Amino acid sequence: MEAASQEAHLRHVEKDVLIPKMVREKARVLCSDKVEDFTKCCQENGFLMVVKCRAENAALKECLTGHYRDSTLYEECKQEYLKEREEFRRTGIPSKKRQQKVPSSM
Repeated sequence: MEAASQEAHLRHVEKDVLIPKMVREKARVLCSDKVEDFTKCCQENGFLMVVKCRAENAALKECLTGHYRDSTLYEECKQEYLKEREEFRRTGIPSKKRQQKVPSSM
């Protein structure tokens, strides 16, 4: 199938929920240093985190938002999703199940 015809067959939930979820997961990995800084600040400051972790929170939001708006990252995730969907349709096995190891002896 051509990419254009594949895109035409994306359902609302795929375009607006599933692919953006993949983008969020990748953005979280790409911003892992900012996530770690913010988490550490929150753990160190408890209830005062709202006031004391503003800089870390702003840096994290800026990093994540930049990746959320990155059309290249969205397209990369869309292509990855389409490959997973195609494999599922071919085999009937969800990607999570394919990634799990099958025990060698039962």
